[in-house]
Amino acid sequence: MYEVGWNVGEGRMKSDVNELEAALGHAFSRPELLECALTHRSLAHELAQADLSIQAAGDAEAAGNMRAAAQEDNERLEYLGDAVLGLVVAEALYAAHPEWREGELTRIRSGLVSRERMAEVAETIGLGKHLRLSRGEERSGLRNKSTVLSNSMEAVMGALYLDGGLEAVRAFVRSQVMGEAAERLALELRSGAALGNYKSALQERMQAAGAGAPVYRVKSESGPDHHKRFLVEVRVKGGAGERGKPLASGMGRTKKLAEQDAARRALESLDGAGSVGAPSDDNADDNAFEEPSIS
Repeated sequence: MYEVGWNVGEGRMKSDVNELEAALGHAFSRPELLECALTHRSLAHELAQADLSIQAAGDAEAAGNMRAAAQEDNERLEYLGDAVLGLVVAEALYAAHPEWREGELTRIRSGLVSRERMAEVAETIGLGKHLRLSRGEERSGLRNKSTVLSNSMEAVMGALYLDGGLEAVRAFVRSQVMGEAAERLALELRSGAALGNYKSALQERMQAAGAGAPVYRVKSESGPDHHKRFLVEVRVKGGAGERGKPLASGMGRTKKLAEQDAARRALESLDGAGSVGAPSDDNADDNAFEEPSIS
C-alpha cells in the first residue's frame, strides 16, 4: 500500500489511493501520473510560491524538498482525458448499436461525456476525497464542487490512458460510465425527451399544444455557498397581469439544473394528465403539483 505523498505544510491531506485504484480497476505502474491527475492548480501554485519563499530565505535543503513536492497540475491531463474518453465512448456506442445513425450516436455520446455525467461518476468512485488542493481551497469546499469533480475525472482518464492504454480506459468506461446511463439516454432518445434537455422538450411540447411558453422562477435556495440547493418552479406563461398555471417544481445544485429538473417533472405530469391545459389566473393553486423538499 502506498500513499499520495503531499503532507508538505500543516493540514495537508494524505490519501491512500489503493481504494481509488480499486475503483478505477487499475494499479498504476507510474503512480506519479495519478498524483498529477489529482493535483488542482491551486496546490501547484501554492507549492511554487512556497518554493520561492524558501529560496529567498536561503534554506537550500528545504527548497529542494519543496521542489520535489511541487509538480504540474492536472489541466494538461484533463485535456488528454477528455479526448480519450470521447473516443472510447464513441467506439463503445458504435459497436453496441449498429442500428443508430450519426445523429443518435452523437447525442448519446454527448450525454455520457457531459460535465454532469463526469461529476456523477466522480462522486460514485469517491474521487473528491483524493484530490490535492491548496489549504485555502480545502477550506472553501472546492473538493465537492461538480466542475472540479468533472475536470478531475477527465484528468484521471488521461492518466489511466498513459499508464494502461486504451484497454484500461475501456474497462473503466464499461463499468462506470456506460451501463444504466447509456440505456437511460437511449430510452430518452426513443421517447423524444431530448437526451436530458427537458427544458427544450417541454418548450416543444407546449408549442405543439398551442399553450403559453414555460417560465421559470427560483422559489427558494438553501445550503452554504459551496453546496447550494435551488428550488425552481415552472409555470405556463400567463397573459398580462396573470401568473399562469403552475406545472412543477424541481431541485438542483445550480439554477440551470433545478430548471431542468422542474421541466422533467412537468413533462411527467403532462404525460399523466394528457394535455398542457390553459393558463390560469393569479388564483392558481401553487400546491396543485408535487413539490420536492429542499431539505
